[in-house]
Amino acid sequence: MHPALHLVGVDCASCGSSFTLRSTATALAVDVCASCHPAYTGVERASAAGTRVDRFNRRRSLAA
Repeated sequence: MHPALHLVGVDCASCGSSFTLRSTATALAVDVCASCHPAYTGVERASAAGTRVDRFNRRRSLAA
């Protein structure tokens, strides 16, 4: 027997958006949703990404 699915309202704690989906749970709350997550919105911190690339290039040049 399959579990019963319910229409559930999901609330995002970061941006305050809400949406509905089907789930076996009765209520859901998330910290970060697709509307405000940096990987999905394309708004990432440039300093963190640049630092990793710089570290990689520095290690690569030392290995050569």
